[in-house]
Amino acid sequence: METESLPVRFQNHLLQPLKSAFVAKDEIIDLMGIALAAGENLFLLGPPGTAKSALVHEMGRLLAGRTFDYLLTRFTEPNEIFGPFDIRRLREGDLVTNTEGMLPEADLVFLDELLNANSAILNSLLLALNERVFRRGRETRTLPALLFVGASNHLPEEEALRALFDRFLLRAHCTNAPEERLEAVLDAGWRLENREPRPAELTAGEVRELQRQTRSVDLSPVKRPYLELIQRLRAAGLALSDRRTVKLQRVIAASALLCGRREARTSDLWALRHIWDTEEQQEWLAAIVDESLRKTEPDAADHPRSRSGAPPDPEMLASELEKLTAETQSLPSEVVRDRLVALGARIEWVGEEVSREELRQRLTALWDRLPVEEAV
Repeated sequence: METESLPVRFQNHLLQPLKSAFVAKDEIIDLMGIALAAGENLFLLGPPGTAKSALVHEMGRLLAGRTFDYLLTRFTEPNEIFGPFDIRRLREGDLVTNTEGMLPEADLVFLDELLNANSAILNSLLLALNERVFRRGRETRTLPALLFVGASNHLPEEEALRALFDRFLLRAHCTNAPEERLEAVLDAGWRLENREPRPAELTAGEVRELQRQTRSVDLSPVKRPYLELIQRLRAAGLALSDRRTVKLQRVIAASALLCGRREARTSDLWALRHIWDTEEQQEWLAAIVDESLRKTEPDAADHPRSRSGAPPDPEMLASELEKLTAETQSLPSEVVRDRLVALGARIEWVGEEVSREELRQRLTALWDRLPVEEAV
């Protein structure tokens, strides 16, 4: 009998059980999967009670990994996250942190209300997130963390918190399941609470090996389309730093590897739908990425998420049109045109005919405001 490959084991013993346990969370679970395989961080935007911490804890159980989660407040101190000084060593004159059960020993980390972080813990968190290192005085430790997940019900406003938010490469909305799936949520929640304990079939060590394997993925086939997409997203107004652009290559490699490939393809760029900075950016960002994906023919070896974008939200499209209308005079006409093209593509996917026609009319009115040579 052929032994399962590591990517197949990752799918069968981690991602699929998570999807079976949580209703209407498949997209977030797929994002958690590529973030974990890439060794990058994921930010979840959404209200309390939408299974954010439960997803991380269940992932830890399926990995037999150590999970650390904490609800941050404006008064959270470093000791609460990283551990207190070891009293016995302190008496001997050594400043050594007792990290037992704390973040420095965790394989998976969940930080709820992340944007409540204060200046006392901010620098240590930034170092941990970016370099997987804990430093305190003369003490320096490499962190075993495979994945950091941060969550908040709002986006950052202060500059220091924007720097923290920037360390989370991928972003996703986590909301309640649709009303029509409420019964399924109740059934799944009851099963999860009453399940029999079972030994994990995937180890944290295997995930570390999977992360190492992402480095062997050949990215050369997507170099040109990736560069073109980054340039277009920047031109459309997305503040995408060189650092984040370099890191996204690991996410692309992880998408390929989890599909059983050692060579990336254009469809692996799907994750770039999830690098928004504001809620308003989500619609046009997805439209631009999806346009790039449609330049290649679908293939059975593509990541399933590359061809399964959710239908656009008419209210979100209307909000983006309103925002773009207000910014028309301050933005270069080529930027406005690029966003209008992207919005037009998304509008055609709106299922409800009345909403679709109303959005078309608003889009046409905005095109008419552009100089003649641009409105083509």
